[in-house]
Amino acid sequence: MILIMNKVALSRIGWIIKTMDKESKPLNPPVNRIEKITKNDPFRSLVFTILSARTRDESTIISAGNLLKAAPNPKKLASLNIKKIENLVQRSGFYRMKAKNLKMAAKMLEEKHDGKVPQTMEELIELPGVGRKTANILLAYSFGIKAIAVDTHVHRISNRLGIVKTKAPEKTERSLIRIIPKRYWIALNHSFVSYGQTICIPRNPKCSICKIRKLCCRVGVKR
Repeated sequence: MILIMNKVALSRIGWIIKTMDKESKPLNPPVNRIEKITKNDPFRSLVFTILSARTRDESTIISAGNLLKAAPNPKKLASLNIKKIENLVQRSGFYRMKAKNLKMAAKMLEEKHDGKVPQTMEELIELPGVGRKTANILLAYSFGIKAIAVDTHVHRISNRLGIVKTKAPEKTERSLIRIIPKRYWIALNHSFVSYGQTICIPRNPKCSICKIRKLCCRVGVKR
Protein backbone atom coordinates (compact mmCIF):
# COMPACT_ATOMS: atom_id res chain seq x y z
CA MET A 1 0.00 0.00 0.00
CA ILE A 2 1.28 3.45 -0.95
CA LEU A 3 0.70 6.26 1.53
CA ILE A 4 -0.31 9.43 -0.33
CA MET A 5 -0.80 12.50 1.81
CA ASN A 6 -1.37 14.88 -1.08
CA LYS A 7 -3.86 13.52 -3.61
CA VAL A 8 -4.56 17.01 -4.93
CA ALA A 9 -0.93 17.48 -6.03
CA LEU A 10 -0.93 14.01 -7.54
CA SER A 11 -4.04 14.84 -9.58
CA ARG A 12 -2.27 17.93 -10.96
CA ILE A 13 1.10 16.34 -11.61
CA GLY A 14 1.09 17.39 -15.28
CA TRP A 15 0.69 21.06 -14.34
CA ILE A 16 3.34 20.73 -11.62
CA ILE A 17 5.87 19.27 -14.07
CA LYS A 18 5.26 22.04 -16.62
CA THR A 19 5.47 24.75 -13.96
CA MET A 20 8.72 23.39 -12.54
CA ASP A 21 10.26 23.42 -16.02
CA LYS A 22 9.06 26.94 -16.75
CA GLU A 23 10.23 28.42 -13.45
CA SER A 24 13.64 26.72 -13.33
CA LYS A 25 14.68 27.25 -16.96
CA PRO A 26 15.65 30.97 -16.60
CA LEU A 27 17.84 30.00 -13.62
CA ASN A 28 20.01 27.78 -15.87
CA PRO A 29 20.06 24.63 -13.71
CA PRO A 30 23.08 22.34 -14.14
CA VAL A 31 20.90 19.56 -15.57
CA ASN A 32 20.08 21.77 -18.57
CA ARG A 33 23.76 22.46 -19.17
CA ILE A 34 24.55 18.75 -18.88
CA GLU A 35 21.89 17.85 -21.44
CA LYS A 36 23.38 20.37 -23.88
CA ILE A 37 26.75 18.67 -23.52
CA THR A 38 25.56 15.05 -23.66
CA LYS A 39 22.90 15.71 -26.33
CA ASN A 40 21.35 12.54 -24.90
CA ASP A 41 24.04 10.49 -26.63
CA PRO A 42 24.12 7.11 -24.81
CA PHE A 43 27.88 6.94 -24.27
CA ARG A 44 28.28 10.58 -23.25
CA SER A 45 25.32 10.24 -20.90
CA LEU A 46 26.80 7.07 -19.42
CA VAL A 47 30.05 8.89 -18.63
CA PHE A 48 28.20 11.81 -17.04
CA THR A 49 25.94 9.69 -14.88
CA ILE A 50 28.75 7.47 -13.58
CA LEU A 51 30.79 10.53 -12.66
CA SER A 52 27.84 12.35 -11.08
CA ALA A 53 27.39 9.98 -8.13
CA ARG A 54 27.99 11.88 -4.86
CA THR A 55 29.57 14.77 -6.76
CA ARG A 56 28.56 18.39 -7.27
CA ASP A 57 27.11 19.07 -10.70
CA GLU A 58 29.73 21.69 -11.57
CA SER A 59 32.54 19.24 -10.79
CA THR A 60 30.84 16.54 -12.85
CA ILE A 61 30.62 18.87 -15.84
CA ILE A 62 34.36 19.60 -15.64
CA SER A 63 35.42 15.97 -15.14
CA ALA A 64 33.14 14.59 -17.85
CA GLY A 65 34.19 17.31 -20.27
CA ASN A 66 37.87 16.49 -19.71
CA LEU A 67 37.32 12.77 -20.20
CA LEU A 68 35.11 13.02 -23.26
CA LYS A 69 37.63 15.24 -25.03
CA ALA A 70 40.28 12.57 -24.52
CA ALA A 71 37.98 9.59 -25.04
CA PRO A 72 34.90 10.36 -27.18
CA ASN A 73 33.97 6.69 -27.58
CA PRO A 74 34.20 3.39 -25.66
CA LYS A 75 37.13 2.08 -27.70
CA LYS A 76 39.29 5.08 -26.88
CA LEU A 77 38.27 5.07 -23.22
CA ALA A 78 39.08 1.37 -22.87
CA SER A 79 42.57 2.02 -24.27
CA LEU A 80 43.46 4.79 -21.81
CA ASN A 81 45.83 4.13 -18.92
CA ILE A 82 43.96 4.12 -15.60
CA LYS A 83 46.20 6.89 -14.23
CA LYS A 84 45.33 9.03 -17.24
CA ILE A 85 41.62 8.55 -16.56
CA GLU A 86 42.12 9.39 -12.88
CA ASN A 87 43.86 12.65 -13.78
CA LEU A 88 41.06 13.62 -16.15
CA VAL A 89 38.24 12.98 -13.66
CA GLN A 90 39.89 13.93 -10.37
CA ARG A 91 37.37 16.74 -9.77
CA SER A 92 34.76 14.03 -9.27
CA GLY A 93 34.25 12.46 -5.85
CA PHE A 94 35.66 8.95 -5.43
CA TYR A 95 37.46 9.52 -8.72
CA ARG A 96 39.78 6.50 -8.45
CA MET A 97 36.87 4.06 -8.18
CA LYS A 98 34.98 5.88 -10.92
CA ALA A 99 38.02 5.80 -13.21
CA LYS A 100 38.24 2.05 -12.70
CA ASN A 101 34.51 1.59 -13.36
CA LEU A 102 34.62 3.75 -16.48
CA LYS A 103 37.51 1.80 -17.99
CA MET A 104 35.87 -1.54 -17.17
CA ALA A 105 32.51 -0.37 -18.52
CA ALA A 106 34.13 0.76 -21.76
CA LYS A 107 35.82 -2.63 -22.15
CA MET A 108 32.50 -4.40 -21.58
CA LEU A 109 30.82 -2.22 -24.20
CA GLU A 110 33.53 -3.15 -26.69
CA GLU A 111 33.63 -6.85 -25.85
CA LYS A 112 29.94 -7.61 -25.25
CA HIS A 113 27.93 -4.91 -26.99
CA ASP A 114 29.85 -4.05 -30.16
CA GLY A 115 30.88 -0.70 -28.70
CA LYS A 116 27.31 0.42 -28.05
CA VAL A 117 25.43 1.17 -24.83
CA PRO A 118 22.74 -1.51 -24.31
CA GLN A 119 19.05 -0.64 -24.13
CA THR A 120 17.76 -2.88 -21.36
CA MET A 121 17.80 -2.47 -17.59
CA GLU A 122 19.30 -5.93 -17.12
CA GLU A 123 22.25 -5.26 -19.42
CA LEU A 124 22.84 -1.72 -18.20
CA ILE A 125 23.14 -2.61 -14.51
CA GLU A 126 25.78 -5.21 -15.41
CA LEU A 127 28.10 -2.34 -16.33
CA PRO A 128 30.45 -1.26 -13.50
CA GLY A 129 29.26 1.91 -11.78
CA VAL A 130 25.73 1.66 -13.16
CA GLY A 131 22.76 1.33 -10.80
CA ARG A 132 19.04 1.70 -11.37
CA LYS A 133 19.15 5.51 -11.37
CA THR A 134 21.82 5.63 -14.07
CA ALA A 135 20.10 2.92 -16.07
CA ASN A 136 16.75 4.69 -15.94
CA ILE A 137 18.31 7.98 -17.05
CA LEU A 138 19.85 6.25 -20.05
CA LEU A 139 16.66 4.38 -20.90
CA ALA A 140 14.55 7.53 -20.70
CA TYR A 141 16.74 10.19 -22.26
CA SER A 142 19.02 8.28 -24.62
CA PHE A 143 16.54 5.69 -25.87
CA GLY A 144 13.12 7.24 -25.22
CA ILE A 145 12.01 4.24 -23.16
CA LYS A 146 9.52 5.24 -20.47
CA ALA A 147 11.21 5.07 -17.07
CA ILE A 148 11.39 7.15 -13.88
CA ALA A 149 14.92 7.97 -12.80
CA VAL A 150 14.99 8.72 -9.07
CA ASP A 151 17.96 10.68 -7.79
CA THR A 152 18.25 12.72 -4.61
CA HIS A 153 16.17 15.58 -6.04
CA VAL A 154 13.31 13.38 -7.24
CA HIS A 155 13.29 11.48 -3.95
CA ARG A 156 13.31 14.65 -1.85
CA ILE A 157 10.68 16.59 -3.80
CA SER A 158 8.30 13.63 -4.14
CA ASN A 159 8.30 13.30 -0.36
CA ARG A 160 8.23 17.06 0.25
CA LEU A 161 5.17 17.41 -1.96
CA GLY A 162 3.51 14.56 -0.11
CA ILE A 163 2.78 12.37 -3.13
CA VAL A 164 4.86 9.58 -1.58
CA LYS A 165 6.16 8.76 1.87
CA THR A 166 9.33 6.75 1.43
CA LYS A 167 12.73 6.39 3.06
CA ALA A 168 14.85 5.32 0.09
CA PRO A 169 15.07 6.25 -3.62
CA GLU A 170 14.38 2.65 -4.65
CA LYS A 171 11.04 2.72 -2.81
CA THR A 172 10.28 6.13 -4.27
CA GLU A 173 10.82 4.75 -7.76
CA ARG A 174 8.47 1.83 -7.16
CA SER A 175 5.83 4.13 -5.68
CA LEU A 176 6.02 6.69 -8.47
CA ILE A 177 5.75 3.99 -11.13
CA ARG A 178 2.47 2.88 -9.56
CA ILE A 179 0.87 6.31 -9.12
CA ILE A 180 2.23 8.55 -11.90
CA PRO A 181 0.61 8.22 -15.34
CA LYS A 182 3.12 6.73 -17.76
CA ARG A 183 2.98 9.72 -20.09
CA TYR A 184 4.75 11.80 -17.41
CA TRP A 185 7.51 9.35 -16.47
CA ILE A 186 10.33 10.77 -18.59
CA ALA A 187 9.45 14.43 -18.00
CA LEU A 188 9.19 14.00 -14.23
CA ASN A 189 12.92 13.45 -13.69
CA HIS A 190 14.05 16.50 -15.61
CA SER A 191 11.47 18.78 -14.00
CA PHE A 192 12.08 17.63 -10.43
CA VAL A 193 15.87 17.75 -10.84
CA SER A 194 15.94 21.23 -12.40
CA TYR A 195 13.56 22.52 -9.73
CA GLY A 196 15.54 20.81 -6.99
CA GLN A 197 18.75 22.45 -8.20
CA THR A 198 17.30 25.96 -8.28
CA ILE A 199 14.18 26.50 -6.14
CA CYS A 200 13.22 23.42 -4.11
CA ILE A 201 16.77 23.05 -2.85
CA PRO A 202 17.68 20.63 -0.02
CA ARG A 203 18.11 23.23 2.72
CA ASN A 204 16.12 26.43 2.99
CA PRO A 205 13.98 25.87 -0.12
CA LYS A 206 12.77 29.08 -1.76
CA CYS A 207 9.13 28.57 -0.86
CA SER A 208 8.39 32.30 -1.09
CA ILE A 209 8.87 32.26 -4.86
CA CYS A 210 7.59 28.73 -5.49
CA LYS A 211 4.64 28.67 -7.89
CA ILE A 212 3.41 25.31 -6.63
CA ARG A 213 3.64 26.05 -2.88
CA LYS A 214 -0.15 25.95 -2.45
CA LEU A 215 -0.11 22.32 -3.62
CA CYS A 216 2.87 21.32 -1.45
CA CYS A 217 2.75 19.68 1.98
CA ARG A 218 6.27 21.00 2.70
CA VAL A 219 7.17 17.77 4.47
CA GLY A 220 10.40 18.25 6.42
CA VAL A 221 10.58 21.98 5.70
CA LYS A 222 11.13 24.11 8.77
CA ARG A 223 8.46 26.79 8.88
